[in-house]
Amino acid sequence: MGIIRKLATQTAIYGLSSIFGRFLNYLLVPLYTYYFSAAEYGVVSEFYAYAGFFSVLLLFGFETGYFRFRDKEHSGQDYAYSTALIFVVLVNLSFFLCICLINAKLSAALQYANHPEYVLCFSLILVLDAISAIPFARLRAENKAYRFAGIKVLEIAVTILLSLFFIIYCPKLYAEQNSTWLGIIYNPSIGIGYIFIANLAASIIKFLLLSPQLKGLAWGFDRPLFVRMIRYSAPMVIIGFAGIINEMLDRALLKYLLPYDFQTNMKMLGIYSACYKLSILMTLFIQAFRYAAEPFFFAYADKADARSVYAKVLKFFVIFCVFIFLLVTLFIDFFKYFLGDEFRAGLEVVPILLLANLCLGVYVNLAIWYKLTDRTLMGASVSLAGALLTIVLNIVWIPVWGYVGSAWATLVCYAAMAIVSYGLGQYYYPVAYPIKRILAYISLGVLLYVVKLQLPVNLDAPSWLLSLELMSLYLLLVLFFERTVRPAINNR
Repeated sequence: MGIIRKLATQTAIYGLSSIFGRFLNYLLVPLYTYYFSAAEYGVVSEFYAYAGFFSVLLLFGFETGYFRFRDKEHSGQDYAYSTALIFVVLVNLSFFLCICLINAKLSAALQYANHPEYVLCFSLILVLDAISAIPFARLRAENKAYRFAGIKVLEIAVTILLSLFFIIYCPKLYAEQNSTWLGIIYNPSIGIGYIFIANLAASIIKFLLLSPQLKGLAWGFDRPLFVRMIRYSAPMVIIGFAGIINEMLDRALLKYLLPYDFQTNMKMLGIYSACYKLSILMTLFIQAFRYAAEPFFFAYADKADARSVYAKVLKFFVIFCVFIFLLVTLFIDFFKYFLGDEFRAGLEVVPILLLANLCLGVYVNLAIWYKLTDRTLMGASVSLAGALLTIVLNIVWIPVWGYVGSAWATLVCYAAMAIVSYGLGQYYYPVAYPIKRILAYISLGVLLYVVKLQLPVNLDAPSWLLSLELMSLYLLLVLFFERTVRPAINNR
């Protein structure tokens, strides 16, 4: 259990930036949903959906490629790091130049001809974030989790402060007095554009803090190593791109497939995207786990008990994810105030999306087989199949069920990917995962949620107390089963 505790500690440290930091960032959702309309928030959601696709292309899988080929013995001149960094810098500078050249036409094609600054600002955010990803990867590889977390949290703090400044303080001051200095930095017509400006400023500060690590550029470009890295990393692009399709495509398609007028479609997009944020705890835990688990899985692969440890990791991962599922769904009457009143019409998708993200987390654990066996092309095939399923289900279900169809498509896709990945993993890299127990915990969580739905609303006990009792029942059952399994193992 010691190695599990070590991984949990690393996850907790990265959680300072991923869970705590991004949770603070997601606290901006109430700000956005109370100060902007659903249609305006839909614009922001659409850009972040596009950003997800480009963030994969601009990094080209070299973050994982660096972990695979980094020089552990001579970290003073890590040519895997310098090669990856030089490549990513060149790709991103070329991308930004292209955007500058076609910005007017691209903005018009996206129906934002009056706001070409949206595209330009967001493309610069993408470039800075992609280049910063390689120095961040090196911090993770060197176990400098505290520096990693500090920079991430500072980036988010800047985003929050500037968002509050531009969205709350400046309009209030503008209404009271039109001072000279305010006229220089604030223009009410920019509106939601200040969300992008706040994000850009934070990305610039993050990039500056990481700039000392750019000295790695001087170590040079190793062409033979680059060939090996790109062969390994190229399938990761397919995997990442397919993953973004599964995660973000619904928000890109809703604008075009919903059977309403443009304004209503953008409103529905805004509602769905805001409700998606209520799966924040699940999403951020998975992200923090990814930060800690990826280097851990690679580093621990040569140990004799590696496979048994991987099995235990997945079991405890699912236990915690089911806890998060119950926390949000049982106490949805509290979490709904996270959103403005106009956005609460979409709360029915929250349980579906939470389960979908749980399945995604299971897939993240199971997918280690193709990374450790260098079968990244096979992993890409699984991701592509999932992406194809997502596309088909969204096209078929959105016109019929609206954004609820998108939520179900996400759940079906991630569940199918987890099942396929498990089957392939058992063939190429067998791990004795406790599947029955894992499925039992997930089923228990869903059952307790259904029980809460079926309880009559006129009971004497308040709703939150009933939710607390159901949550306590889950924890007690987990504690009972996890304690009884140990003697059984010891008696073998």
